[in-house]
Amino acid sequence: MTTTEPAVAARRGRPGYDRDSMLEVVVEAFNERGYDATSLGVLAERLGLSKSAIYHHFASKEQMLEVALGMALDALEAVFEQPGATTGPIVDRIRHVIRGAVLVLCERTPYVTLLLRLRGNTPIELEAMRRRREIDAKLRALFEASRDEGTLRADMEPRIAERLTFGMVNSIVEWYRPDGPFTPEELAESVLELVRTGLRDPASL
Repeated sequence: MTTTEPAVAARRGRPGYDRDSMLEVVVEAFNERGYDATSLGVLAERLGLSKSAIYHHFASKEQMLEVALGMALDALEAVFEQPGATTGPIVDRIRHVIRGAVLVLCERTPYVTLLLRLRGNTPIELEAMRRRREIDAKLRALFEASRDEGTLRADMEPRIAERLTFGMVNSIVEWYRPDGPFTPEELAESVLELVRTGLRDPASL
């Protein structure tokens, strides 16, 4: 016991083992192995910490999941609360939301990946999925307003427009790399150009 305790104490004192950096390792494990298959023992091994040291930062694995999902959902919800999403022409609001969503996905890729892979096996997952549906509904409402004012092409249903748009945005998590050839801003502009040419009424382009 005396030979292992100093090593554990040293690990606990390593720089970078605050709550946020621990969560990055946890989310990486969740994404690689799946939440259900990732035990606290696996997390302790990856972090190089004892289980008791992990409990100093998180009360349970469930809390880790809840905090991680909040990192994605809170940022996405915040986009819809910004002035650019609530005031001005509808088309500009849609552009603001899409741009913001792309930037969130690039900034918080592991957390959004975790959100998109949920299966709804726990109350925390079900609540996260409910919040995600509300986000979908907010974009759909913007497309409905665009349809009503004539800037969304008449042959495109708002629900389909929302699903196609978020489907394209969400796909970014599968291939985006921070050190890749495209910046988040460039990706946002590319997505906006596809939406502009594909969903808007030709007369309003």
